[in-house]
Amino acid sequence: MLLQNKTAIIYGASPSLGGTIARSFAAAGANVFVTHKRLEVAQKVADEINTLGGFSEAAEVDALEAEAIIKHLTAVKLTTGHIDIIFNLIGWNDTQDIPLTEMDLSDFERPVHIALRTQFLTATAAGRIMMEQGSGIILSLTATPGGIGYANVGGFGPACCAVESFSRNLAAELGPHGVRAVNIRSAGSPDSRPFKEALKNPGEEVSNFFQKMKDDTMLKQLPMMEDISNTAVFLASDLAGKITGVTIDVTAGTTTALNYKVTKIPFV
Repeated sequence: MLLQNKTAIIYGASPSLGGTIARSFAAAGANVFVTHKRLEVAQKVADEINTLGGFSEAAEVDALEAEAIIKHLTAVKLTTGHIDIIFNLIGWNDTQDIPLTEMDLSDFERPVHIALRTQFLTATAAGRIMMEQGSGIILSLTATPGGIGYANVGGFGPACCAVESFSRNLAAELGPHGVRAVNIRSAGSPDSRPFKEALKNPGEEVSNFFQKMKDDTMLKQLPMMEDISNTAVFLASDLAGKITGVTIDVTAGTTTALNYKVTKIPFV
């Protein structure tokens, strides 16, 4: 198994994407420590993993508070002896679908503040441990606006760009110590919680929005949560041991083909 005996910590391990990645890590052999600001949310993910025969332990951790992060990291290291993978997936509480010229400053800066604060606190705390042990990987997640201009995403777009830049700079500093940092850029997964919640109120506007997202890709389909988790497993494994300081694009071609309109050409 690709992640046999590795220790992984996931921040923001909800039953949606965080849970999917946690289960994939466990299936690949990792011991997965899942956290959330509400213990019952993380516990649900841990219980599912343990029921499937993997190992997972849940904890209540506010990934915006340095003391809570360090306390949990210290406890995990005492238990396992090492920390090999961290992946921060907490929500950024962003506001979208409002033009920047009409947006309140508080709504614009909130996701930027949350994203950078949580990434800095979790990555640097784990990074210190990984530097000492001489190995480890720090994963982060952004979306399409991290790679191209995308209208009506408010502060979410700048936050994505900032996280990708932070990941690159972190990789440059930690690389000499054998520690990697890699960001994954997604286009949004139709089977994730935000999409499912939107689809609870079906209508032409929602349908057109999802169709536009598909049309913006080269493959005419969006990445599912499994696509993101498979990428994360690979990046966390020794197979990707020389990959660092980059963003891996899993947007089905969106970031190189905004408003890509070519359709499938039938063979004659």
